Amino acid sequence: MQQNSLMKSTLVYCVLFVAAAMSVMLYYAATKTVGVADLAQDEVVRPSVQKEEGAPAVPTKENEIAIDRTEMSTNYFCIPMPESVKAEEVVLENHYMDKELWVCINTEQKKDYEAFYRTTGVYGYSDNVADGHFEAEQDRICLCFALNGVYEYRSIFEDHTLYVEFVSSKEMYEKIIVIDPAYGGEEQGVAVEGILSKDITLDVAKALKTMFDESDVKVYYTRMDDTNPAASDRVGLAAATKADMLIRIEVSGDENSKLYGTSAVYNSQYFIPGFGNVELADLLEREVVTSISGKACGLIESSEEDRVVNSATVPAAAIRVGYLTNSQEAILLQREDYIRRIAEGIYNAVMKAYSA
Repeated sequence: MQQNSLMKSTLVYCVLFVAAAMSVMLYYAATKTVGVADLAQDEVVRPSVQKEEGAPAVPTKENEIAIDRTEMSTNYFCIPMPESVKAEEVVLENHYMDKELWVCINTEQKKDYEAFYRTTGVYGYSDNVADGHFEAEQDRICLCFALNGVYEYRSIFEDHTLYVEFVSSKEMYEKIIVIDPAYGGEEQGVAVEGILSKDITLDVAKALKTMFDESDVKVYYTRMDDTNPAASDRVGLAAATKADMLIRIEVSGDENSKLYGTSAVYNSQYFIPGFGNVELADLLEREVVTSISGKACGLIESSEEDRVVNSATVPAAAIRVGYLTNSQEAILLQREDYIRRIAEGIYNAVMKAYSA
């Protein structure tokens, strides 16, 4: 009897201990360090002096976020969050073409959060941050920070604060390329009967994204919508990220409607030893032609109009995927499977470049 009583007492204590341990773990998960938006986690280097509650300066504009630049003894840019915000509600968006970091909070309490950021600023390491403001959207509020360059981020969420560390692209990724879908916005490229070159190049870029997202190559895209970044911004992205190569996607056109096929443009005036402009152009043309079972029109030296290819300081080439002015090729360039095969050719060229 005594042994049975002892066993029952032991079992009760074990159950109580497990329940207590689970409670502590749940509390810790709800309030302590949590990774945000699938970004790499890192240990927070805390400021030597913690901010007092309500201490941040009041913004001078209605939607401006005040930045306290007096406390810099941390590697992290520190963004206080309302107490009701959970880590899974926070998403970091890298608007690298605009050199902006957006910290977006999914919420139905936009008014409360707007009031919070009218009186609560940010602090910590802010050398990379020019200014900040918040914008209320349909189902979220976004804190938008203008930066002085293109960065990647490591972040964690702890004690109602988001800690963001700015890191260079090369520090985060070993293989980096830039894909530049030509045209955009009012610049339509060659247009034939409502078919626009700007849409074709964007379709190829989107097909490429599905492929590269499953690879170990980090890809930056100069546009993924109907915008038209300046040539200097397209080239600047490759320089800022220290990309290994820049690939521009274009569409050909000519008064001679019988012309068709694939060509590649390179800058012969800027020589890069080893794998350079002409090598990239040759590889792109061969792989795309092979993938689509098409006709190779050869390599073309860049002209004054090829500003992106001419200005790049990394291996760069433009692949011209077909003639929209050729009726048969125009039909092909509207087919999803053909666009995918073009993308496969570009993808294969990149992979062979890295394996060479």
